[in-house]
Amino acid sequence: MASTAPVIMRIMASSIQTAKRAGGIIRDVLKQGDLGIVDKGKNDPQTEADRSAQRCIIASLTKKFPGVKIIGEEGGSDLNVCDDWLVEDLDEEFLQKSCPAEWRDAKPEDFVIWVDPLDGTAEYTQGYVEHVTVLIGIAVKDAAVGGIIHQPFYQQPDGELGRTIWGLKGLGTGGFTHSLAPPGEFIITTTRSHSNALHQQALNAFPATKILKVGGAGFKVLQLLEGKAHAYLFATPGCKKWDTCAPEAVLEAQGGFLTDINGKNYSYNADVEHVNRQGVLASVGENHSELVYKIPRKVREAVGV
Repeated sequence: MASTAPVIMRIMASSIQTAKRAGGIIRDVLKQGDLGIVDKGKNDPQTEADRSAQRCIIASLTKKFPGVKIIGEEGGSDLNVCDDWLVEDLDEEFLQKSCPAEWRDAKPEDFVIWVDPLDGTAEYTQGYVEHVTVLIGIAVKDAAVGGIIHQPFYQQPDGELGRTIWGLKGLGTGGFTHSLAPPGEFIITTTRSHSNALHQQALNAFPATKILKVGGAGFKVLQLLEGKAHAYLFATPGCKKWDTCAPEAVLEAQGGFLTDINGKNYSYNADVEHVNRQGVLASVGENHSELVYKIPRKVREAVGV
């Protein structure tokens, strides 16, 4: 079955299992106590968990899909990993699903996989571990079409840690229960730590009844998917393609939208600039374009200049 499945279905099925293993590594590093923190820049730490989880993900996916371009947040990785970090199996339940016709003939050279091995590193180091996600985004040519969002510290009803959410455009989503945000309110989720004057001007333009400040692009999009917020706004150039590829694919597979603050989708081919210079606006409703035009024009023109 696996050998005959379309490439995109095998990449998704492998990424589901690999994200779970990376989540285990992230929990193990925290349990050991020495996070091995290195500062990459202001509010941008890197830990041993980031480095190890990325090695696990890229080594595993490279071995299975040598013709696919993979770009990770932490740069080049040593692919000589222990057997315990090399994920060989695929998610059989996902492989049973029918591949959407538009992706059936996509070839390995059409794909780019964007990896954020630990989204929400600052929160991880500060003890807000529920904000942490593993993100594996799958682009076909320019478009984000598939994504995995794994939560290493999500506690299941039986006490088991970890939850894996997936989305594939044309197929749908899995791993969670979709809920709508409360009617009669307008809740925005936004950054905990990367605000500036332009971003605040954009926030002030919305009649928000509540603002949820959380860490990580993956966790912010989960607020939308689970009905805790109506929109996600980040009106400043801070996040990167590995932050948004997977969340965009999952959200849009559920019928939502993730664009820049001018309403344009980002491109995810291998040659694009990694920085999302025009910020992020995401929503779950049909009024996405209305939200774009609520952001003052001077903000939309100034962000990324």
